[in-house]
Amino acid sequence: EVDGNKEKKDGQKNGEWPEAAKAEQLARGAALKWASGVFCRAGKLEGLAQYWVRETQRNSSIQSRIKSTLQSYLDGVSMGLEQLRSAITDLQRVQKELGSIQQDLASNAISFQNLQRIQEVMVEHAQLGSVVQRLPKLFSVPQLFSESLDLLRSDHLLEAHARLMELESLQSDILFQLRNRNLLSPEHLASVQSYFGGLLELNDALAQHLWHIVGHGTKLVSEDPALFVSALRIIEREEGIDAALLQRARPPDFLPPGRPKCWRQKFFQVIQDSIVAAHFKAVPGSIQDHHLTREYLASLQSSIRTELHIVKDLMVQCCPPHYNIFMTFATMYHQSLANHLHHLLTWDLDKQEIFALLHWTLHVYPSSEMMAHPDLLPEVDTSALGPLLPLDKIEYLEDTYLEKVQASISEWMQKTLALEFKEWFSKEEPESDYQGCFQTSLPNIIMKMLDENIQIASLISDTLREKMCNMTLGELETFLGSLYEDLVEFATEHQQEPKASKCYTQYLLSALNNCLALSASLSALYSGSSLEPPKVPPSLDLALEKVQKKACRLLLKEMLEELKPLFKQLPSHQWLSDESQLMSSICAVIEKHAKYFCRTREPTSTHLLSETEHLIRSQYLRALLQKRMVCQRMEERRQMASRMLQDASQFKELFCNLGLEEDKQTFKVIADLQELISLKDHSILILEVLGFVTKYPDVSDDHISMLLDLRGDISKEIHKNVLEVMAQNPQVLPENYEPIFSNILVPAPEPPFCLGKSKCA
Repeated sequence: EVDGNKEKKDGQKNGEWPEAAKAEQLARGAALKWASGVFCRAGKLEGLAQYWVRETQRNSSIQSRIKSTLQSYLDGVSMGLEQLRSAITDLQRVQKELGSIQQDLASNAISFQNLQRIQEVMVEHAQLGSVVQRLPKLFSVPQLFSESLDLLRSDHLLEAHARLMELESLQSDILFQLRNRNLLSPEHLASVQSYFGGLLELNDALAQHLWHIVGHGTKLVSEDPALFVSALRIIEREEGIDAALLQRARPPDFLPPGRPKCWRQKFFQVIQDSIVAAHFKAVPGSIQDHHLTREYLASLQSSIRTELHIVKDLMVQCCPPHYNIFMTFATMYHQSLANHLHHLLTWDLDKQEIFALLHWTLHVYPSSEMMAHPDLLPEVDTSALGPLLPLDKIEYLEDTYLEKVQASISEWMQKTLALEFKEWFSKEEPESDYQGCFQTSLPNIIMKMLDENIQIASLISDTLREKMCNMTLGELETFLGSLYEDLVEFATEHQQEPKASKCYTQYLLSALNNCLALSASLSALYSGSSLEPPKVPPSLDLALEKVQKKACRLLLKEMLEELKPLFKQLPSHQWLSDESQLMSSICAVIEKHAKYFCRTREPTSTHLLSETEHLIRSQYLRALLQKRMVCQRMEERRQMASRMLQDASQFKELFCNLGLEEDKQTFKVIADLQELISLKDHSILILEVLGFVTKYPDVSDDHISMLLDLRGDISKEIHKNVLEVMAQNPQVLPENYEPIFSNILVPAPEPPFCLGKSKCA
């Protein structure tokens, strides 16, 4: 690097460029590298002369091209220098000529001042000539005012407007002349306006006449279309004058008084106001007290459609095409009607009025009965008009309608239930259907009312129908809760005064059938739509089930009240004797009540029989385990076992006759229990008890203790061993096991070392 810098400095001292020296070094290095590669072998040296000649010729060619290029550049530079010399000469000549012209202008300045005075005189002469020309018109202004008013009174609108335009043109020309000559002072302006003072009065009179014609346009096009056409021609003339004056006015803020008139805009505003005044401001007497009727909406529908027909058939031919008068009318009617409906929303509408408003807005208005009428298509684009009410207002109306219907349904259901409750205390049985099942009109009334409201809601929209379905499901659930409370009250009053409700059982059975009818009607009630029917909420199913269970419990309780005195006699020595009529009495009571159970629909009738069978079994076992009797002898234990088998067989036969299948009965537990009573060998008692416990895992120590005490021959040691073995072999209830002993309570055991009730007292 140091050597390179030194060589660079030496080259600059010798008048050479360092880049050239560096290029030469690179060239020499490249040449050496190429030569070492080519002549690396001795045989290659034979062609050295040829390489020398070829490279010499190539260097000569390159030098020749370089010289030619430099020569062309030098010739171009020489030509440019020649052109620059010529341009400098021309500029000097032009500068000299301009100086001469400037001297000539300075010497003639006085002559130009004389010409300026002549120009001023000429302008003044032109102004005076213009004034002389306008003097006849200015003197005729009062006469023009008088003639224009006479023409206007005689409905010669076009002639009156021609006079008005002439007067306005004269006034405008005077004002523009004054403005252009900077003479429009406030005094001059006041003077001109004072002279043309009647112009404003004439303009207002013509405008009032025009707007009266436009406001009654739909009537005039049928009676006298020429008058309406004349009004439109005047309006279009004024629009043209406004456009010309706006283009002429410089600056744009200077216009003659009263301009621009914008009568075309006023034309549409008058039509809008006339529509509102004709249809929406003069409220009919039928709705002045805030009661919306279908007749009012129908009259709106008829009048609007009639006027649109007139506009399409007659007015369109009278108006310029760019007015698009038919669609303009349709849009104005649409907007005015929308504003009117918003006003109606401020009223306290009842549910029928809200329904009428929703149905008319959503279905009648855009239908072929009104805006989509075949005679109005295709000019009226209902999609471009949009909805009469926005979505939030529609939702508000639907929610309000739903609230009012809900209140009505709730009140109506409670009244219906009150009548039903009163009917329960009737001395006559409820009606029977074709199958002989007790029923009342309650389900039909409820479902008919709900169905009517759902069908009415579906006429509005699927959304409202869905909301109505969900609401009615909730109200039905509330109704079932009230029905449950009435059943409780019915049972309480029957218990206090049985004679007041002679058909107590029958009406409880009718309540069960009514619940089945309500449940069966739900699927049919909510399936009448293309939408997926709403899912019945679990709470509603639970409410139905709760009412049914309550009615079943009350029926069973009624039967149990009659059976309790009979079961208190069991077990006893009289029961053990064959002469006892106890079981016959029990069976008679069961059969008396069960004959009514068959007057309920399936599966309730079977469920009642099954619950009755469970009740009888539980009461029978409870009676045996109450320790009312202790068998002292083997003969008594044999008689008790035999009696238990006979009772189980009698119960089984009874319920089979009543319609309960044998495999659904549970009286086998009585037969299994009697085996423990009749067992003679105490050594296998523990095995028998374990087998019994395995078969009936819900049996407790207390149950087994009471059973062993009932035998009367089990020692305390065996008794203790049995209970210990049971404790060592705890049982787990299977998943689908139906409990038998869990609901059977036994008397508490006597405290140890007690001396007996009589002695302890």
